[in-house]
Amino acid sequence: MPLIAVIEALLKQPPIPFKPEQQSLKGWVMYCLRDRGFKVIYAQNADFAIETREGGKVYFNVTEATVEQDSNTVWIVRDRATQQITVLPPQA
Repeated sequence: MPLIAVIEALLKQPPIPFKPEQQSLKGWVMYCLRDRGFKVIYAQNADFAIETREGGKVYFNVTEATVEQDSNTVWIVRDRATQQITVLPPQA
């Protein structure tokens, strides 16, 4: 299963629910990923990165606004109205 699909499935069934009054969306996403064993690391030009087993990095940004996809960042978008999470892969 591709990394993007795994992350989207994880965020649809998170270990804890997102509570905006208690935490930021970025902090919640990073917690959920770390809880499932992902190696979440600092990224200078993104909100964070995940280091893959092969040693590569996948860069992520997190938002509740509409986004324009770019060629090297995965976007995690939360719709405030529906409470749904969508993971948008980088544009080819």
